[in-house]
Amino acid sequence: MAQTARARSATASRGSRAAGATIAPARQRTPAIPAAAAPVNTASPGLATRLAAAAALELRRRIPLGDLDERDPDYIRDHLPALWLLCSLYFRAEVRGLDNIPDEGPVLLVGNHSGGNMVADTFAFTLAFSTRFGVERRFHQLAHNLVLLVGRLAPYLPNLRKFGTVAASHENAERALRAGAAVLVYPGGDYETHRPSWEGNTVDFGGRKGFIRLALHENVPIVPVVSIGGQETALFLSRGEWLARLLRLDRMFRLKVLPISLAIPWGLNIGDMLLHIPLPAKITIEALPPIDVRGEFGDEPDLDEVYASIVGRMQATLTRLAGERRLPVIG
Repeated sequence: MAQTARARSATASRGSRAAGATIAPARQRTPAIPAAAAPVNTASPGLATRLAAAAALELRRRIPLGDLDERDPDYIRDHLPALWLLCSLYFRAEVRGLDNIPDEGPVLLVGNHSGGNMVADTFAFTLAFSTRFGVERRFHQLAHNLVLLVGRLAPYLPNLRKFGTVAASHENAERALRAGAAVLVYPGGDYETHRPSWEGNTVDFGGRKGFIRLALHENVPIVPVVSIGGQETALFLSRGEWLARLLRLDRMFRLKVLPISLAIPWGLNIGDMLLHIPLPAKITIEALPPIDVRGEFGDEPDLDEVYASIVGRMQATLTRLAGERRLPVIG
């Protein structure tokens, strides 16, 4: 009996301890912060970053976008003699096929781009166009905003805006075409004009088809304009796309390239923002027969097919022009 009582007492005691363990308050633990909910660094950008952004904003504000009405026929007429000396004597420019350009009305002139920021082929074509059709005929060239800025920073160069150069945009192109102008566009832009010199005989628009959409939207013919010689005015080494990304120029100025070349007088020339003295390479330009996109490819043309056809014709012409040259620069 005594043993039974002691056993019952021990069992009760163990049950009491167990019950006490069950109802005792649990120790509070600080929950771990999930990785996704970790505190976000909200510190403001560094001083250098803020200064760079402010400088970029101010520079973009100062870029002259150009206006169609800034084109000045009297200014062009006054500067044609100097342009003739530059293009005819220095670059020995030869422009063919101007009869392929309609005598009047809007037309989209589509060219391959060469020569870095010193585009000798554009100067030569502008001279030939103005001589053939007269300075009174509206003629506009589309250029990257920074090209217009470079023109402002180099007072020894002609005023590009008075020659009809405007910022490259679909809006400016549409306005010019609706005003009845001939409009020169370079689909390859700075990507093509800063290609390495050993790729100088290649048409490289980078797959850009906006010029085709523009021609269809405005119902105007396309006249391909092929040039050679511009990529021999300096030794272009690299587009410098990696350098533009490293310096964040693609975000601040929409510059996808920061070209590297060997050019006079700088030697190693990075960016070509201060321009360079071009070598006297012979420039040859040829305008091809006009293309009625809908008339040739149907009412609902396939853009890839049109693009391949136009670039193919231009490349065939460029290859033929390259075959006519004996030596670089000399032509």
